Amino acid sequence: MTDPTPFADAPLFIVLNAGSGKRDAAQASATISRVLHDAGRAHTILQVCNAKHLADTARDAVEHAQAQRGIVVAAGGDGTINAVTQAVLGSGCPFGVLPQGTFNYFSREHGIPSDTEAATRLLLTGRIKPVQVGRVNDRVFLVNASIGLYPEVLEDREEWKRQLGRKRIVALFSGLATLLRGCRRMTLEIEHEGRTRTQDMMTLFVGNNPLQLAQVGLHEDGSAGNGRLAAVMLPPTGRLVLLWLMARGMLGRLGDADAVQRFDFRSLCLHPGRSRRKVKVATDGEIRRMALPLRFDVAPQPLPLIVPDDTA
Repeated sequence: MTDPTPFADAPLFIVLNAGSGKRDAAQASATISRVLHDAGRAHTILQVCNAKHLADTARDAVEHAQAQRGIVVAAGGDGTINAVTQAVLGSGCPFGVLPQGTFNYFSREHGIPSDTEAATRLLLTGRIKPVQVGRVNDRVFLVNASIGLYPEVLEDREEWKRQLGRKRIVALFSGLATLLRGCRRMTLEIEHEGRTRTQDMMTLFVGNNPLQLAQVGLHEDGSAGNGRLAAVMLPPTGRLVLLWLMARGMLGRLGDADAVQRFDFRSLCLHPGRSRRKVKVATDGEIRRMALPLRFDVAPQPLPLIVPDDTA
């Protein structure tokens, strides 16, 4: 069991992704070091310039933190936070976040400020809150996991951002282009609540972040949480309907659309159908090909996250 407050003198091992978001990594590193140095807090910044080394660096940070009863911190966007969470979960180490991404759904949901200096000070004054983590097979997710159309949108968005910059307007138009191009339907076997059925779909989106879901008008009742995940499934449909759904999502009214199927669950399993054996899976924006079957559920251990101390 993790203590409700981190050790006052616990060293901080900070994994900083130099490629996350719009911010300058050197400036972020300088700000973090200044705040922690002024507070007399021991810290090590492990900067990652190549995303391929992120997982290894995160594991190194966890090993150092375990040996020195320290805290592991992820400085980056939701994808970076996901990669570090993969190493931290179950390690017994407290976990901190310094948001550096474009959307920062995870940090915003838990009241962590987007300003680097303020978020760094929070590491010194916050309390630990157990936070639910989703899983798809052996991969964790904090915000969402998905297959089908949504991973295609994310892939295209990253390519557009590499060429045009990491701006919200770029993300919007890249998503529009993906929808106009269309996406192949998938036929999979869905096992849910003791029943198995064959389902044609364009995408399956599994949410673990009430803020993101509420933003598009889905599950505003807080169904994502308390040991449950929120599923949003889109059956095969035409381009005009996709554009209409995109517009409703931007207006926060996607939940009113009849074309969208929604349900909550504790465990959901997707089995192969019609010769499909592997699918693209996006977890917090990071995409990989995974072999079916896919099992979505909640990790048995929560993430010990440092959040604002609202009792102070």
